Amino acid sequence: MIRTYSVGAAAFIAALLGVLGWLAFSGPDDDPFAPCRQTAMQGGLGSIGGPFELVNSLGETVTDADVITMPSIVYFGYTFCPDVCPLDNSRNALATELLEAQGYIVQPVFISIDPARDTPEVVGAFASFFHPRMIGLTGSEEQVRAASQAYRTFFARQETGDEFYLVDHSTFSYFVLPGHGTVEVFRHDMTAEEAAESAQCFLDRA
Repeated sequence: MIRTYSVGAAAFIAALLGVLGWLAFSGPDDDPFAPCRQTAMQGGLGSIGGPFELVNSLGETVTDADVITMPSIVYFGYTFCPDVCPLDNSRNALATELLEAQGYIVQPVFISIDPARDTPEVVGAFASFFHPRMIGLTGSEEQVRAASQAYRTFFARQETGDEFYLVDHSTFSYFVLPGHGTVEVFRHDMTAEEAAESAQCFLDRA
């Protein structure tokens, strides 16, 4: 049987399909950062980050509200890291300087995932070596683990039986905007120029 539709029904169906097509391809209206996004993660970037309680270089307990007061590049690592962490923090510091040269002020943040060795004084000295505005944070095992879980990072200590152990960990940096949360993830292989260019796109639309 051939099914027929009235002109009115056909027009309604055409209009409905047009609306559905527009919704499918236009993307959410309330995302001003859509043109900037390069990273897609399971659960969405909105699921990365959240409340934390850590200890700063002065030994003071601080929360995410105390730390993320301006656009921030957040990185999880440890000061005894032989190669990756120095490279990533150097990249983040250089990206910060490149952005500042363009009139954008951002803040690099270093969160230790090795609190047994990274005391407040140690993380403070480590952070200030890379950039005067970099904030170094540590805490108890529980505090560090909770912050890591909020940002969906991974770390695992290699048990060597001595003080010279290494810690396996993820190497992402997170670009976080107050009021918006994590808006982008910078991979380890991104250059400082690429990270700064990506950050600028978000800052222009914030």
